[in-house]
Amino acid sequence: MVIRRATPTDTPDLNRLLYQVLAVHHEGRPDIFKGGVKKYTDEELFALIADDNTPIFVAVNEKGAVMGYAFCQFQQHVDNHILTDIKTLYIDDLCVDETCRGQHIGRALYEFCVDFARRSGCYNLTLNVWSCNQSALRFYEKCGLLPQKIGMEKIL
Repeated sequence: MVIRRATPTDTPDLNRLLYQVLAVHHEGRPDIFKGGVKKYTDEELFALIADDNTPIFVAVNEKGAVMGYAFCQFQQHVDNHILTDIKTLYIDDLCVDETCRGQHIGRALYEFCVDFARRSGCYNLTLNVWSCNQSALRFYEKCGLLPQKIGMEKIL
């Protein structure tokens, strides 16, 4: 397995995985997430891939097929009145193909992102996880992540 930056030729595989991850969210919260859709258009994917502020990393097998991805974003609050201007790498989305799970691909992608964040001068790495996605919660806990903040809701 090799982990590298995504290229435009990875778009079909990225789309396949984007459908998978949204299906998990739709199953857990159909009141919030639509089914049968994906998060980005192809044009949006091309723009994200080209932008160094939104690196996308892919784990590929020996045939070059994408087995997982990590969509990331650099965040920094410069000259904010209440927040320090630390540089953060935010993992917006991390997905492993459902046919490849259990092979430690997610862990490898996560560790790659941690190393990338360190090399990029980041203070921390953050992400959000939906509480309905218990397997993702367990995975991130095993990776050593701790809650930074908790979003709560009351459905009316």
